[in-house]
Amino acid sequence: MRQSELFTKTRKESPTEEEAKNAKLLIRAGYIHKELAGVYSYLPLGLLTLNKIIGVIRREMNAIGGQEVFLSALQDPEVWKKSDRWADDKYDIWFKTKLKNGGDLGLATTHEEPLTNLMKNQISSFRDLPKYVYQFQTKFRNEPRARSGIIRGREFLMKDLYSFSRDQKEHETFYEKAKKAYQNIFAEAGIGDKTFITFASGGSFSKYSHEFQTICDTGEDTIYFCEKCKVAVNKEIIGEQKTCPDCGNAKLIEKRAIEVGNIFPLGDKFSKALDLSYLDEKGEKKLVMMGSYGIGPGRLMGTIVEVLADEKGLVWPKAVAPFQIHLIAIFDENGKVKTTAEKLYNELVKKGIEVLFDDRDLRAGEKFADADLLGIPLRAVVSEKTLKENKIEIKDRATGEIEMLSEGELINLSNNP
Repeated sequence: MRQSELFTKTRKESPTEEEAKNAKLLIRAGYIHKELAGVYSYLPLGLLTLNKIIGVIRREMNAIGGQEVFLSALQDPEVWKKSDRWADDKYDIWFKTKLKNGGDLGLATTHEEPLTNLMKNQISSFRDLPKYVYQFQTKFRNEPRARSGIIRGREFLMKDLYSFSRDQKEHETFYEKAKKAYQNIFAEAGIGDKTFITFASGGSFSKYSHEFQTICDTGEDTIYFCEKCKVAVNKEIIGEQKTCPDCGNAKLIEKRAIEVGNIFPLGDKFSKALDLSYLDEKGEKKLVMMGSYGIGPGRLMGTIVEVLADEKGLVWPKAVAPFQIHLIAIFDENGKVKTTAEKLYNELVKKGIEVLFDDRDLRAGEKFADADLLGIPLRAVVSEKTLKENKIEIKDRATGEIEMLSEGELINLSNNP
């Protein structure tokens, strides 16, 4: 893509109304646009990044047997009344509206109820189980506080996966697979070394659930971390779980963190409420055991910014970056730099390498500042100096390291993880 054709522009100053680092930088860099508190639109660079994150998540969900669907965001109150989660005094984050015929309608906050209701038409026998169904769908939550940028919004994209199993043992087998898949996702997103399985309250479903918490000074949550086992305990249960759940270590370290994912057993709560059952091998009626597994792609994107961005701007890991190379041409008077840069750009695109080509007629300092702000992994500079050496100047955005490479070496570097 040519940067001269990109309709979005960068800003020198951060928006004064934003508190969160992720929102300030993403707006400055032209990745998102704020519509109102807790509601953001994704612009071209932001959408490319979001879709990369979705791609990473989708690969892992498919690898553990997930089948993707796309459910409606419009919710039938009658389904939710069966689980006693329609009334505002029971579940107070609904956005509700009225149909023209006078009926009530809700905008989905989550999808346990509608998917459980749907699966009643698909599951009747033990032979129909297990099944694992997931989606990427917009959620709406009337949050009282929406000041964390895209980490906590009133409208956001969620990947929610639900497991349907014959019994507790079958459920636990998949539960462990999901844990590993989540760890793979966060590792590929560049925050795996800072993200830890955290024991949290299971609410009305089970004694404990599991969150994936990323250590970050700006995080909303407090966790107590075991350096030996690399697991943590959420502050909400530290009163009853004062030691490491794995090794019994009592010397836990307090940390601030951002919740980037969660998995928890649902047991038979929803299958009982909506009568999701099957006949076992003996012909006896049994309730389906369920589990829920959530990741917000936008929340993950915002967390990456909070953790990896520096004083100059965004820093994207290769797996989720909108482009792999930011090609910058520092034009000369005789046009040789432009010709060489154009040729290199076309060759990289031909090789299937994702390139943002800064072909704008601006000073070098402005181009370099924008490159740092946009955070693309590799900056490739073509200038009079590089032409003399018949090389390309490559700067790694994350490390700041600079080296001179040939075109072939740059292609090889771009194709390697």
